[in-house]
Amino acid sequence: MSTAKKIHLSENEIPEKWYNIQADMPNPTLPPLNPGTGEPIGPEALAPLFPMGLIMQEVSQERWIEIPEEVREIYKIWRPTPLFRATGLEKMLDTPAKIYYKYEGVSPAGSHKPNTAVPQAYYNKQENVKRITTETGAGQWGSALSFACQLFGIDLEVYMVRISYDQKPYRKSMMNTWGARVLASPSETTESGRKILADAPDSPGSLGIAISEAVERAATDEGTKYALGSVLNHVLMHQTVIGLEALKQLEKAGDYPDVVIAPFGGGSNFAGIAFPFLRHNFQDGKKTRCIAVEPASCPKLTKGEFRYDFGDTVGLTPLLPMYTLGHTFVPAPIHAGGLRYHGAGAIVSQLLKDNLIEAIALQQLECFEAGVKFAQAEGIIPAPEATHGIAQVFREAEKAKEEGKSRTILFNLCGHGHLDMSAYDDYFSGRLTDHHLTDEQLHSGLKDLNTPAAT
Repeated sequence: MSTAKKIHLSENEIPEKWYNIQADMPNPTLPPLNPGTGEPIGPEALAPLFPMGLIMQEVSQERWIEIPEEVREIYKIWRPTPLFRATGLEKMLDTPAKIYYKYEGVSPAGSHKPNTAVPQAYYNKQENVKRITTETGAGQWGSALSFACQLFGIDLEVYMVRISYDQKPYRKSMMNTWGARVLASPSETTESGRKILADAPDSPGSLGIAISEAVERAATDEGTKYALGSVLNHVLMHQTVIGLEALKQLEKAGDYPDVVIAPFGGGSNFAGIAFPFLRHNFQDGKKTRCIAVEPASCPKLTKGEFRYDFGDTVGLTPLLPMYTLGHTFVPAPIHAGGLRYHGAGAIVSQLLKDNLIEAIALQQLECFEAGVKFAQAEGIIPAPEATHGIAQVFREAEKAKEEGKSRTILFNLCGHGHLDMSAYDDYFSGRLTDHHLTDEQLHSGLKDLNTPAAT
């Protein structure tokens, strides 16, 4: 068991500004397009779904965006989050590598998601929004936004991917506790859901389908806005409090990472830890490798195509430039529900296209094995999503051992697995299996995709 002490920051060291990587990218992201005209859209096109405060952040090119004081005060409930030197894991792996992890599981919702849920609820409250709709995969985002909406007195309706709704009932209970209404998606509540169910009555759902339902509800109700837990620029920016704190903590430890690792679904987890370090790559000539780790059953970064696609299954969103498997792709019902998304955020997609970051896809058995060993070494049981990053840490630590070279590895432990123990039960009992996509399954969502190339 690790005996290393936390690397602390004080409340006064919580970041005062979010970092907007768009100011420093060598190549800007391509603009979102109107699916009807194929022309770039302006901020006004997003107004039916988002408050203007968030829309202006979405399109901003300013490097630093001030965090409202009310948001910073709420952050103080759990921030700064601890950074640990994983000495127990280093010993277990017999590696010369130094391993650090930033632990986001100390938030009220148990994950990194409140870092953006709180400001999103705040900006909606500033514009007197009474109701928000959203989607959730594993329930981490839905529970975080439920917590935030409760703080600001906003009603919340959550469309939870059916397979996770069934696998993770206590995530639903968390959302209900904070006052949210939770529906299994696809549902009979929306036209989008009814259309999916008519074609596939036993659909396990997907984040794309749940987004369609939530967007439809917001777009057809003047008093309702929509909130997204990943993918969009402002969401990724809010998460940079993670990496900004980690920079300060590693400075106190007298260290700096050679490698930064995080799981990847839509991009918020990876962006939160990696973007502040990428800034130093761009501005100061640092050479930190930043690795996004996705599930092999949903490999948009490693096997998808870079092109314009819808962010949802039905096709209600603008067209976004992204690495995608196609918006009709329905991922296998793996336990890492938060990573089951067909596309990737525009910023991360552009960074990968420009070879400024790396991506790897891993099977879930390797990930759960790493998660169990991590828990035995460090004491924290990680969420299934988080085990993907941990498994890549194991690979990097083994590489350091083989080469006989020390390297410093930083990863984001984005949440705890206390409500995911059924997944661990399946792993221990042998019911958990790897999922190998056939070429037909891999290309099923792309073959009929009639959207522009992202060039």
